[in-house]
Amino acid sequence: MSQDNLPTIRLAPNGPVFDLPIYVAQEHQLFEKAGVRVQFVDKYDPRASSADAFQRQKEALYECGQADGYNLCEWAGLDRSERSGRGSRVQALRPSVAAQAIVAFDVDLQEPRDLANVPVGVNDRTGSHYTALQLLGGALPKEEVNITHAGPPIERYAALKEGKLRAVALMEPYISLALKEGAHIIAANFYRGAEVISPDLPEAARKAYLQAINEATDLINQDFERYKHYVVEPVKELLSAQELQNHFVHYAHSKPLDEQRFDVTYEFMRQWDLTPGQHSYKELVL
Repeated sequence: MSQDNLPTIRLAPNGPVFDLPIYVAQEHQLFEKAGVRVQFVDKYDPRASSADAFQRQKEALYECGQADGYNLCEWAGLDRSERSGRGSRVQALRPSVAAQAIVAFDVDLQEPRDLANVPVGVNDRTGSHYTALQLLGGALPKEEVNITHAGPPIERYAALKEGKLRAVALMEPYISLALKEGAHIIAANFYRGAEVISPDLPEAARKAYLQAINEATDLINQDFERYKHYVVEPVKELLSAQELQNHFVHYAHSKPLDEQRFDVTYEFMRQWDLTPGQHSYKELVL
């Protein structure tokens, strides 16, 4: 098949730390080599914000039909597929294994137990939200866990610096930036994410996409330094690629979300009243 006739997958953008394998695959034309064309339908906007998940950039682009898929955290992948008006499914766990770290400048906040009844800024129903519940739920009684919606990471970090919040959950490049500027980590959790995609997309195109991002993952692991400039793009005036730390994101081959893992993830969401719990593995996962 000529490159002019390759099937196209249109993606809505996520933060570059999560989309890095896609950027690398595009840079090295790995998608075309695998037999598919992949393009972003918009540029990532680090300030795009809404309390309603489906009004945010990637979800809105998908729901209106402009995009065929996007990636986000594992829990949110199930949530969006469960609540999508258009209909979506989790096709795999994404390559990005990123940390969400609860950070603070306040010296009185040193460990999760210090966060009893302290508002922790997150973006509602994203990785920052779910991982904060995991981190705090193991250290505090449920009634002492205080999670507050504070928008995307760039806004959460601004609220932290301005003293509007004493603690927030952040991922890269904001963890490295916060540490550079004197913050400290109270707790951190690494997590996989989900590749959410239209079930109408042909299986061959889906397989080609996953093959290419896995090959890109190998390139990242061979020379992460070469690709750090993508990750720091939202804060490049404040943090250089050389200042991005190596500790808070890993990349591994995508893999299926199996039923056993689904059950554990979905039960966690039920326990925190983040799903009505009415859908099955076969209804939400390809």
